Amino acid sequence: MARIHALVLALPFLALSAPAQAKMLCTVVADLASGEIVAEDGDCSTRVTPASTFKIALAIVGFDSSFLKDAHAPTLSIEKGEPDWGGEDWRKPTDPARWLKYSVVWYSQRIAKHLGSEKFSEYVKALDYGNADVSGDPGKDNGLERSWISSSLKISPVEQVGFLSRFLTGRLPVGTHAVEQTIGIVEAAHLADWTVSGKTGSAFPRRKDGSFDRARGWGWFVGWATNGSRTYVFARLDQDEKRESGPGGLRARQKFLDAWPDMAKGLAK
Repeated sequence: MARIHALVLALPFLALSAPAQAKMLCTVVADLASGEIVAEDGDCSTRVTPASTFKIALAIVGFDSSFLKDAHAPTLSIEKGEPDWGGEDWRKPTDPARWLKYSVVWYSQRIAKHLGSEKFSEYVKALDYGNADVSGDPGKDNGLERSWISSSLKISPVEQVGFLSRFLTGRLPVGTHAVEQTIGIVEAAHLADWTVSGKTGSAFPRRKDGSFDRARGWGWFVGWATNGSRTYVFARLDQDEKRESGPGGLRARQKFLDAWPDMAKGLAK
């Protein structure tokens, strides 16, 4: 994808929509048809953890490997010892559509474990996803459990846009079924004549001692917006400047959705 850096200065929301306690690190938007980056603000080239935005890639490989069948199969139940810190929504039987809606970590881990370390790594490299490092935390052999959560796997906002553009235009080395099924389970919001589809992600940076810096949480929202005649691919990355309640990704999503109608008008000029 051509990476033409064209900051749209007429769109003040990029700088003003985030409250003082959260910093907008990057907002980047590309035209799907041309591949041109039509708006970019902030540091969009630094890689950080993808957190739950990686579930789009996991869905693709899950469907391509036939572990995932369709939006409602397989339906799996949580097992003893699996992550349940997402609350009651994570403890219920979960299918692919529900997995993405509630960002269920243990379901992600089932997909990765089904593939195994070697196949999982091969898929992520073939997708050209960020640094493609799914080794996990050094010395902990946990790549299948959390390499995408504040660990070894990292991706920049510009790379998120590039990955999603390849996905939507059929340029990933996976079958059509995998692409179509994944698109079908990504949540969508309807804003005037736009449909905005995307995935949130929330995670905390690691300190040198390995602990989490819970006052500096990241919030991602990545996806695509279409009105039938035009499609734009986007990535927004925020970082808290103090400890907040609730997932940062949900806050980033809301800020982007609130701003999108005005932004879209600016892009059309």
